[in-house]
Amino acid sequence: MSTPPKPQVWFLTGSQHLYGPETLEQVAGQSQRIERALTATGALGAELVWQPVLTDSSAIRQTLEAANTDPACVGVIAWMHTFSPAKMWISGLDALRKPLLHLHTQLNEALPWSTIDMDFMNLNQAAHGDREFGYIQTRIGVARKTVAGHVSDPRLVSRVAEWVRAAVGHNHLRGLRLARFGDNMRDVAVTEGDKVEAELRFGVSVNTYGVNDLVAVVDAVADAEIDQLVAEYADAYRLAPELAVGGERHESLRYAARLEAGLRRFLVDGGFGAFTTNFQDLGGLRQLPGLAVQRLMADGYGFGGEGDWKTSALLAAVKAMGPSASFMEDYTYHFGPGTPKTLGAHMLEVCPSIAADRPSCEIHPLGIGDRDDPVRLVFDAEPGPAAVIGLADLGDRFRLVANEIDVVPPDEPLPNLPVARAVWTPRPSLPISAECWLTAGGPHHTVLTRSAGVGVLRDFARMVDTELVVIGEATTTDDFTDRLRWNQAYHRLAQGLR
Repeated sequence: MSTPPKPQVWFLTGSQHLYGPETLEQVAGQSQRIERALTATGALGAELVWQPVLTDSSAIRQTLEAANTDPACVGVIAWMHTFSPAKMWISGLDALRKPLLHLHTQLNEALPWSTIDMDFMNLNQAAHGDREFGYIQTRIGVARKTVAGHVSDPRLVSRVAEWVRAAVGHNHLRGLRLARFGDNMRDVAVTEGDKVEAELRFGVSVNTYGVNDLVAVVDAVADAEIDQLVAEYADAYRLAPELAVGGERHESLRYAARLEAGLRRFLVDGGFGAFTTNFQDLGGLRQLPGLAVQRLMADGYGFGGEGDWKTSALLAAVKAMGPSASFMEDYTYHFGPGTPKTLGAHMLEVCPSIAADRPSCEIHPLGIGDRDDPVRLVFDAEPGPAAVIGLADLGDRFRLVANEIDVVPPDEPLPNLPVARAVWTPRPSLPISAECWLTAGGPHHTVLTRSAGVGVLRDFARMVDTELVVIGEATTTDDFTDRLRWNQAYHRLAQGLR
């Protein structure tokens, strides 16, 4: 995967020539102080790039068109420091194709009650100018996030940071190339979908390659490259004795290294940031890729099992928002005693970025796939708040389904479960969560993320103009079902109006 440019968010400030050069110098200085205050928090996840104060329609349009074409720019923040007549912004906002955040703030936190005069009022009138700007955005239908408050307020910083992370994920998805090795798992419905609509909606390009195209690259990997990876495995993981040098299964570890090196080379050479595999279509591969997939996910690649390109693309976007995320599947339930829980896992492919401790590198039979025993990393997920997200194609639109969860330690050790796993308690409860997920048509493959909370996901859904339904602490089955009906009506009407 090629290294993308460091993400930037452009900071735009609106004013007008009416105030004269001296006031505009003050506007620029105060705007730079706002930008530095946000940057100093260290919370934004992207470089905030200050742009010269905008005072006429030509400069506004040029700046926003430049934002569109700059690959480093993932979005723009706009603040009307004084009063910027909104007709100046129509052409530029109409041309803008990057996410927009409307920041409603001011430099001073408290009013200088005893000294305030009209000069102060004319300079510090975002309460005036941002209302003009808000009107024109609503009038012409500009999608944006609006955040109000003082820049010293942690809530404001948190909401801006959520939007930035969503914009980084959105930008990553817009240029994503995804390689499918083989097709979907046979007779499975939810992993299918409209790849043309996905490219139109999300920007991801999905194309299929014969698995033996990959085999040719895997077979050509040099022994020296395998030696280097094997040494890396021994250093990074608790290596099962039979896999170590001299162990009876060491050749299996070497083949796992060959798989990783070949798969990585195929993805890098093709400019791919995500991929899928399918245990029903392994061609000349001797193992189902397990360790290789886990390590590639840890490096930021999206992945979906059984040809699930939608989850692979979603994981790639979420990884760009924050690295602690993994391909996941609700596998089985614990209904009691104690708090009901979900045991999530997959055959092999769970990302070590969510591991609680140093993973163990092991080899075990798989039971399906009709190939040699695959090597994989085994671990428990780190406890803490998280979310699981699924992307479903409903035919007339895509739907994102998210469930807030709490990852917890297993009630007891799992010595006989030879895969990486996560145990979690869904909010508000396992029965309500499951009822709502099933009613929403959520997929069985998901992305588990500890980096992107619901606030980030809401911003992301708005950026990709895609329905999002959230199952959380206050959710009830009846209210959630009503929400789905309302959403259905809205999206059908919205499609008819376009």
